[in-house]
Amino acid sequence: MDPGGLPELDRRIAGCRACPRLVDWREEVARTKRAAFADWTYWGRPVPGFGPPDARLLIVGLAPAAHGGNRTGRMFTGDRSGDVLYQALYDVGLASQPTSVHAGDGLEVYGVRVTSPVHCAPPANKPTPGERDTCRPWLVQELHLLRPTVRAALVLGAFGWQAALPAFAEAGWTVPRPRPAFAHGAHVTLPAADGPGLHLFGCFHVSQRNTFTGRLTPGMLREVLRTAAQAAGLPTRGGGAAPAETR
Repeated sequence: MDPGGLPELDRRIAGCRACPRLVDWREEVARTKRAAFADWTYWGRPVPGFGPPDARLLIVGLAPAAHGGNRTGRMFTGDRSGDVLYQALYDVGLASQPTSVHAGDGLEVYGVRVTSPVHCAPPANKPTPGERDTCRPWLVQELHLLRPTVRAALVLGAFGWQAALPAFAEAGWTVPRPRPAFAHGAHVTLPAADGPGLHLFGCFHVSQRNTFTGRLTPGMLREVLRTAAQAAGLPTRGGGAAPAETR
């Protein structure tokens, strides 16, 4: 494993050009911009994970938004999905503030790291299976670096769930056969032969489609976040830390 740890991994991710379609798209969006952000200098590169290297809870999304993470350079930052996620993290005591506007806004997350199986913004928010598989080694390396401390993972959406399960297996956890199905509130424990198991939780994605239609409400998101955080051994607002045996 790279001795530079997560900072070095993040630097390498930000320089990746492995998927020509994604490179062309993210850079085109950064050039043309959205009218509301005409005065921004877009990030326009792969977006690395966000959060401390000793995180106990990992949140796995889908991919950066074209005018969110691809603009700001931070996961779930600068778009409405991020507004929903960080508000909920703040509500349960896992973030320092309820908003995530730009990379220098002072936001901190407590014991949580936010990442995704695809690090570039894809056209129509739909990476191809090949792009997902090409990006997987980055997530596997991130998981290896987090293994000493991470105890739970919350995966947002079916795509993230399907993409993350092979990465968890490659990083040393045992994924049951048949693979567990995605569902909101799903919970399965992935054992490991050489260390603690991982509590894996499913949650509907914080997309506008889900939040605007009420498929995912703020209360539903807070509940699953709090459950996952407590399984990871993190204290939450409105709830205590997990029992010692889950740590």
